[in-house]
Amino acid sequence: MRTDTQAPAAESPASAGPVRTRRKLPRPAPAALYLLGLLAAAALSALTGFSIALTAIYGVVLGTLAVYVAARLVEGRRKATDRLVTCLVWTAFALAMLPLVSLIYTVLDNGLARLDAEFFNSSMLGVVGEGGGAYHAILGTLVITGLTALISVPIGLLTAIYLVEYGTGRLKKAITFLVDVMTGIPSIVVGLFAFALFALFFGPGIRLGIMGAVALSVLMIPVVVRSAEEVLKLVPNELREASYALGVPKWRTILKVVIPTSIGGLATGTTLAIARVVGETAPLLVTTGFVNGTNLDPFSGRMTTLPVFSFYQLTQPGFPPEFGIERAWSAALVLIVLVMALNVLARLISRFFAPTTSR
Repeated sequence: MRTDTQAPAAESPASAGPVRTRRKLPRPAPAALYLLGLLAAAALSALTGFSIALTAIYGVVLGTLAVYVAARLVEGRRKATDRLVTCLVWTAFALAMLPLVSLIYTVLDNGLARLDAEFFNSSMLGVVGEGGGAYHAILGTLVITGLTALISVPIGLLTAIYLVEYGTGRLKKAITFLVDVMTGIPSIVVGLFAFALFALFFGPGIRLGIMGAVALSVLMIPVVVRSAEEVLKLVPNELREASYALGVPKWRTILKVVIPTSIGGLATGTTLAIARVVGETAPLLVTTGFVNGTNLDPFSGRMTTLPVFSFYQLTQPGFPPEFGIERAWSAALVLIVLVMALNVLARLISRFFAPTTSR
């Protein structure tokens, strides 16, 4: 008697029936549905009393709801949840960009009117109404910022090198704690500290450019320390150990191996720290004061910087006031361009001087 022990043949794909494919919304459909939600919100807001804030709220809710419902009906619950989160992320990004775009537009709209040659080569000495410029304030900003960097960068870098390469125990913890505390000090308190310090030696009422540089240094040093410390930690220990194995002392290893390896990050952090303090106003109002003429000696007399110049032109514009307000907006525009240039410079330094891209 013959027994058939062979297993039945597997069913062919053709006999298994049609393959079920998952449906998907067309590529432009989510954006179109979100736009329809915004249009519906505008119509609803127009019927109930137009308001930009209510229109934005209604538009976000209706647009996100339309995308979620359409994705849930067509693509399923999982994909609908993904599209819901995507809508929320893009909405948060748009809300974050809205104040920045509004600020840039407002400054450009009000500041371009006086951004002429006279603004860059004239001071406010003898100017009452129309005319004048921020020549003295621009030079004062460059002098005080340069002195601030000259004071802060060596102190900050050496402190970071000590914390990473040498520091141990309680002293390291104490320095780290003090750096964290200095990071959160209000700028006006720093200005009062610098004023009180110089008043002890030169008497009350003293106003000097170097006072502003000292005040800004207190704000800049912790930023330099923190950024440099994180960059130095990224240097591989294998490089240090290889140098030690060749008999190179520690100070020379730091000077010839660690710092050249991290020079791009150190320069980037320093540039960003300068950009952070160049727009400070409160400490300079207390320490440097205001003057209409040009003064390039930080150790003699008052100096004016762009933030202080903009503040005084806005709060004390003179008569008629529109000319002073125009100068204030133009000074703010120059300051924004200066900060943006420093940030671009930091990115270029990070790109071209990093070890991975310079080879």
